[in-house]
Amino acid sequence: MATDGKDIHSSSAAASVVVGFEDYLPWMAERLGEEGLMEELCKGFQLLMDQRSGLITFQSLKRNAAALGLGQLGDEELMGMVREGDVDGDGALDQMEFCVLMLRLSPQLMDDYSQKLLLGEAFPADDHI
Repeated sequence: MATDGKDIHSSSAAASVVVGFEDYLPWMAERLGEEGLMEELCKGFQLLMDQRSGLITFQSLKRNAAALGLGQLGDEELMGMVREGDVDGDGALDQMEFCVLMLRLSPQLMDDYSQKLLLGEAFPADDHI
């Protein structure tokens, strides 16, 4: 699958958005580095959050979805996205929940990160031969 981001704007609803995102996020991480990626995720959170509550609610996601190429998603799909990331059960996403959800939606990125952690544990920087 191409990593040019075009799939994010696909019209075949949530599945295509997720598939496009799976390709797009690792590409962003490679180009921006870990800190740059986290900054971009924070910017994404700011775009989607409700200005009064400081959280991403179903209503704020619905209101801002079109700006992110998610306009084709229905209410149930958008609500499912909120439910999937809502760790504390308050019906909304705080910034940490949003970032964790975005990373979970990209298995390749999570695999790369897990491999780095495993390599770091197997070969600690202080352990020189």
